[in-house]
Amino acid sequence: MAGSLAGTLDEMGTTVLIVDDSPTFRSAARLLLESEGYEVLGEAGDGETAVACARTLEPELVLLDVMLPDTDGFDVAGRLTGRGDGPGVILVSSHDASDFGPLVEQSGAHGFVAKSDLSGPAIAALLPQR
Repeated sequence: MAGSLAGTLDEMGTTVLIVDDSPTFRSAARLLLESEGYEVLGEAGDGETAVACARTLEPELVLLDVMLPDTDGFDVAGRLTGRGDGPGVILVSSHDASDFGPLVEQSGAHGFVAKSDLSGPAIAALLPQR
């Protein structure tokens, strides 16, 4: 399994921006992703900071919480993906995907992962193959 995961990471790009208002979740997500070969470029705790960091850091992927203190993740995802040249986005939440109906697909994100299911393979499964 480790060999196939490493091959997948090499093909898809590994730079990540983590966006969540919980420092505890950001820290846990960073440790998990870095242990699985992702390079975490930065973290943001709200939507406006996320957009600014994405422009500055140019990550290949933004791991984006649905519920942020200043806006919702669906709006941020739309802003990041709307031009077509932005990073890929994967939405996360402590809620189940079914709670959000079609909003995930409409946001421009590659998909959704429940925080309890977050892993390198769960993320890789949602990203387009290059």
